[in-house]
This record gives sequence, structure tokens and C-alpha cells, in this order.
Amino acid sequence: MCHAWPAQPVCDACVGAFAQPLPRCQTCALEVPPGVRQCGACLVAPPPLDACLAAVPYAYPWSTLVADFKFRQHPGWAASFALVLRSTPWVEPALERADALLPMPLSKERLRERGYNQAHELACALDASKARTGVLLRIQDTPPQRPLPRAERLRSVQNAFAVDPLQAEQLRNRHVVLVDDVMTSGASLHAAARTLRGAGVATITAIVLARTA
Repeated sequence: MCHAWPAQPVCDACVGAFAQPLPRCQTCALEVPPGVRQCGACLVAPPPLDACLAAVPYAYPWSTLVADFKFRQHPGWAASFALVLRSTPWVEPALERADALLPMPLSKERLRERGYNQAHELACALDASKARTGVLLRIQDTPPQRPLPRAERLRSVQNAFAVDPLQAEQLRNRHVVLVDDVMTSGASLHAAARTLRGAGVATITAIVLARTA
């Protein structure tokens, strides 16, 4: 935004202008009024996540940056985004407590098409020593979630994930952080969280760079 590119994709001045912390629901990361811990939807139907943390809204200018990071071959931007995430309230404690960081996996078809998994790049930039790939698997190639109505999103990812049976014991009674770039309805993160619950994971925190309204 300040035209400092290509020195760095996100500078301190732009973070200060566009990444100020917002009060968010502690279990779905939607914006809430100050002093409110959980939104009404999460109180009525608690999600399968113990906590959900988001750094920025999926809006100008972040939506453009995320799209470039994801679709225009800029995996190196993960380091800058990780700094934004680490500056978000409660993210550092969640990372310190975590036994493993699990990036949301792509299907083989999507990974072959894109060449890299942006969630994996973020997880490694956050803490490479805790990032684990190949533990949480995507076993179904589902359509892009954003254009779909909520009911279709939920159906499309219902059986999309699995835990590698040879590595499942590593997750039992562990504290896990799910990492993704964008959260929309939460359908994919919730489906992955239910799969992890079935594997005996103790606590699950989702950390996402951007959250839609």
C-alpha cells in the first residue's frame, strides 16, 4: 500500500494501518462487539474448535495479497504473513502450547495444479519445528468453498479428511493447531477438526491469516 514493494510485501506502516486487532469470537473468529467472548451462533451450536484466531479481515488490502500469495506463485510471502499472525493476540501462546502445527491439506489434484500448499508455507513460517505434513490428509478433491451456499459447503467436506493411521498415535491427547490462510464459513476447518477429534486430539486451535465477515 505504501509502494515500498519489492522491499517486502507487508511493511510495519501498512500493518499498523490495516491490521489492528479486532474483538473476535473466541471459537469462530467473527468480529463481535467489545467485551463479547462468543457470538450467538457459537453459543447455540458450539463448533468443534476449542479456539479460533484470525489476524486480519478478508477485505482490502488483504484479500488481494492473500490471492497473490495463494494463486500467483508467491510462497515466500509466508514469512511476512507469519509476522502478522504472531502479532495477533493469543497466537503466540497457542503456538507455544501446541505439540503440532497441522496445515490444512490440499487434495493431490489441487496441489499438483498449484505447486505448493499455502497453509503448509504458513505453518513452516510460524514454527518449522512443529509443522507436520502428511498427518492430516485430504482424501477428496472438493470444489472451491467460497462460491457455495453454506449447506453445500458442509456437505462437500463432510468426509474430505482423514488421519494417516501410521501417525495417528502421535496425535492422541496432544494439543494441535490447524493452520490455514482464509476462513470463510469454517466448513473445512470444522470437518478437519472432527476428524482430529476422532483420532483422540485433546485440544484444537485454528489459526488463520484472514477471516471473512
